[in-house]
Amino acid sequence: FVGDRALVERCVVTLAGERGLLLVGEPGTAKSMLSELLSAAVCGSSTLTVQGTAGTTEDQLRYGWNYALLLAKGPSREALVPSPVLTAMTRGAVARVEEVTRCLPEVQDALVSILSERRMSVPELAGGEDGDSTVHAVPGFTLIATANLRDKGVSEMSAALKRRFNFETVGPIGDLDAETELVRGQATAALVRGGAAFSVDDTVLEALVTAFRDLRTGRSAEGWEIERPSTVMSTAEAVHVATSMGLGAAYLGDGRDVLRTLPGHLLGTVRKDDPADHARLLGYWDGPVRRRAEAGAPLWRTLWGLRDALG
Repeated sequence: FVGDRALVERCVVTLAGERGLLLVGEPGTAKSMLSELLSAAVCGSSTLTVQGTAGTTEDQLRYGWNYALLLAKGPSREALVPSPVLTAMTRGAVARVEEVTRCLPEVQDALVSILSERRMSVPELAGGEDGDSTVHAVPGFTLIATANLRDKGVSEMSAALKRRFNFETVGPIGDLDAETELVRGQATAALVRGGAAFSVDDTVLEALVTAFRDLRTGRSAEGWEIERPSTVMSTAEAVHVATSMGLGAAYLGDGRDVLRTLPGHLLGTVRKDDPADHARLLGYWDGPVRRRAEAGAPLWRTLWGLRDALG
């Protein structure tokens, strides 16, 4: 799942106009996958990629030097080591910058002139034989960046850089059945790769996905208010939990019902960012889980009986 059809069509139109595309959203909403698929579809490759981090330097977005050749021959195109962005410019291809907001603002702004003027100045080459110190983008060049809206360790983008992009927000899957089906498919594939002859029961998967959706949105399907944890309860995280439950049952199977491992896995996920989220998960158990159990739902009665497993 990489967003609805209308979103993908808008992305394609943006790239067709050779304008920068910025995919934003919460972690785990398949922004990187959509970026990779779009890049591969447009130019046949998705490998011209820069992974944004706090340690990313401007050289990684522009160019560096082969210092052995630089010392031997001086500044020349032969000694130039192009970044993935510069390589994409010379090929007329799509470059990707993953998690651009993890880069420092002064590093991010190296993209401003590239996206607006579609050229990159290499002043060190000005004294070379050809005297050409500017690399112009070949038609077809564009750039796809991704950014997480709800995350720690990110830097605000400048207004100038924002104006160079078309923004598209990639949201979580809106339909419970569709999300459950995706989690089932991805978890099953992961279990097969791990050689685990086990599949998580559909009712357990539905309970898992329901819990993730409730905690993610702060409201249950019944309309009950829920205190949201600080952790992003993404679909990708639900796949990892379902896979872990299946692997545990396959390799450590001792006759236990796989459903009984769900509270422990949820606790580990919820407490990832803030230990105080433990209380929020207990509140979820004392609210929606208990009310569903009292309404007679067998699976939720079992989960309510496992409250002590949360500590």
